[in-house]
Amino acid sequence: MPGSDVHEFYSAIRQLSIFAKIKDMKKGKILIIDDNEDVLLALNLLLKSHVEQVRVSADPGRIEYFINTFYPDVILLDMNFNRDAISGQEGLFWLEKIKEIDSDIAVVFITAYADMDKAIQAIKAGATDFVPKPWEKEKLLATIFSAIELHESRVEVKHLRQQISALATPAGDGKYEIIGESAVMLNIFDTIEKLRNTDANILILGENGTGKDLIAREIHRKSLRCDKIFVSLDLGSISESLFESELFGYRKGAFTDAHHDKPGRLEVAAGGTLFLDEIGNLSFSMQMKLLTAIEKREIVPLGATRPTPIDVRFISATNANIREMAADRKFRQDLLYRINTIEIYLPPLRERDGDVLLLADHFFTRFTRKYGKKLKGISKEAKTKLQNYPWPGNVRELEHTMERAVILSEKALLGAENFIFTPASATKKSREEFNLNKLEQEAIERAFRQAGGNISLAAELLGITRYALYRKMEKLGL
Repeated sequence: MPGSDVHEFYSAIRQLSIFAKIKDMKKGKILIIDDNEDVLLALNLLLKSHVEQVRVSADPGRIEYFINTFYPDVILLDMNFNRDAISGQEGLFWLEKIKEIDSDIAVVFITAYADMDKAIQAIKAGATDFVPKPWEKEKLLATIFSAIELHESRVEVKHLRQQISALATPAGDGKYEIIGESAVMLNIFDTIEKLRNTDANILILGENGTGKDLIAREIHRKSLRCDKIFVSLDLGSISESLFESELFGYRKGAFTDAHHDKPGRLEVAAGGTLFLDEIGNLSFSMQMKLLTAIEKREIVPLGATRPTPIDVRFISATNANIREMAADRKFRQDLLYRINTIEIYLPPLRERDGDVLLLADHFFTRFTRKYGKKLKGISKEAKTKLQNYPWPGNVRELEHTMERAVILSEKALLGAENFIFTPASATKKSREEFNLNKLEQEAIERAFRQAGGNISLAAELLGITRYALYRKMEKLGL
């Protein structure tokens, strides 16, 4: 086979490969703008069998309408809309308008008056490519497909930049290790392991300071989305007026100070996990908006005209009695069903037998290294004092207590005198600890959680009969 024939043969093979890819994937939305009806008809017939969707118009004034309703990936744009014009200035004018609306759209110019200077001018102005009339079918299709790929790349890069920007925002000190050897914590670790291959929404319940955020991060770290982003939003720290823009984001010009696009946490967390802390603080009206986003798997940022699809795994947490809130119509029952496919109860530190000293040693090591203190350890008296304190602030209070003790210590060994607790808090908590009705109620609720709502198993865990359990529940109003 002669050399030229070989070249033509392999060129044909490459073109067939491109067409096969286009046909198989059938992706891309193409908008064609040209004042020649014959051109619109010919391009529509050619492209509709190769791409996802095609729209045509002879009026460039409708470009904005199509961008906001059709959402094209590529716009095939004529450079001249007056039959006597050959300057291409009209095309450049509409290119600028397109870039102002959506800079990610790929624009390919088409014109019967092609020359190198005009092509260079178009590319410098932001066009993706330049196709002369009459066009060659193979080259046109290859150009269109390349433009579709370019649009996808631009969108992906934009999203990655948004995620990097979000990750650059301080979200803690990076210490996410979970410490615990008590039976209740080992049971939680076992539950997390069982969740490895699921994408179920999780609700974490527990008092303030128990480490609900750490559990959320551990679930993400061991999930199918572990290589994606983890985004956290504390609903207790933002006002209702800011909630919508924080969660859904906004587009440039949505309000007075919206000088640029700002992606919401749902958009930034795409592909990963969104942790909604203190979800019990969410107002009833905002609950509806969140529920809609979860059900439809899409959001509409403030100022946007088109929905944005989301692919997010939701982990929520609250210290509130959310079931009581739902019964009192302060929290939507349908939203509660959506967010708690799996429910995890994180016990307070006072219920984690043996974990107080384990955590104390962990924080002691961390803070002696952080502050360069050469301390030998914690005295026996100090350990007894730590064990006997009820820790109303839970692990967070223990952490701060250990940090303060290490900083202020003037001896080689931390003694009981280094740990000063607020008597009022301790007395109040101690009284609560010895409230028999409260203890029985907590024991029954824990048994039901562990038994998954099965009353026979709950009674067995409590060491009483089903009848005795019924009587206690009636007495306590459960």
